[in-house]
Amino acid sequence: MTNIPAITDSHCHLDFPDFEGELDDVIARAAEAGVTRMVTICTRLKNEPTVRAIAEKYAPVFYAAGTHPMSAAEEPLATVDELVKLAEHPKFVGIGETGLDYHYTADSAEIQRQSLLVHIEAARQTKLPLIIHARAADDDMARILAQEHAKGAYDCVMHCYCSGPELAKTCVDLGFYLSMSGIATFKKSQEVRDIFAAAPVDRVMVETDSPYLAPTPYRGKRNEPAYTAHTAQVGAEVFGMDYADFAAQTQANFDRLFSKAATKAEAA
Repeated sequence: MTNIPAITDSHCHLDFPDFEGELDDVIARAAEAGVTRMVTICTRLKNEPTVRAIAEKYAPVFYAAGTHPMSAAEEPLATVDELVKLAEHPKFVGIGETGLDYHYTADSAEIQRQSLLVHIEAARQTKLPLIIHARAADDDMARILAQEHAKGAYDCVMHCYCSGPELAKTCVDLGFYLSMSGIATFKKSQEVRDIFAAAPVDRVMVETDSPYLAPTPYRGKRNEPAYTAHTAQVGAEVFGMDYADFAAQTQANFDRLFSKAATKAEAA
């Protein structure tokens, strides 16, 4: 197993009920597939203690926290100070996920935008990457990200990227990263693959968003971090690279953006 290239699942949800009682096995299977690190994402700040405990228990797991845009109207508005305080934890490595989702929750667009601005400022202050969820909101997302970056730089990854090519170009031009999920492995996702193919390979990461969006050949089943390898294989094909070379590139990209996780791993 030592010859399997190392990769990182840059976005998963290990606190979700789908994994209850199975985390030891899930993380063991990830290691067997070469997934040496995972970032588990807290989507409601009231659940942060649970997510933190998972990161504290498992050496390969890091975490991030924020208010998911689809929950923005249901949760108290996060404060910058609250997020900055959470970032003091040694395994807290990103701000979010946050963002805009007008597909399911367009009626809460205004509070979503307010929440997004809070998270952006927290990313500025902590120097940790912003983790963005974007769906059916390309124009507003591009405008806000660009306007805010002009006011003060911050780093960002567009997680599970499946928006349009214009937003992708805006993000790449700002120095942001695009994360490839299992969606890129679906037969009907050629547009998504084309968007990634047009992006610089040094701005690409891979993820599962598990337990959702299992890649081919597991589509329709529960996703888990081990399946990052299937998405990475498609990523290698998209860029015309050997799997090992693509895996190494995504590792370097992750280390550059999530530098706190990279530093922590080196010290371990």
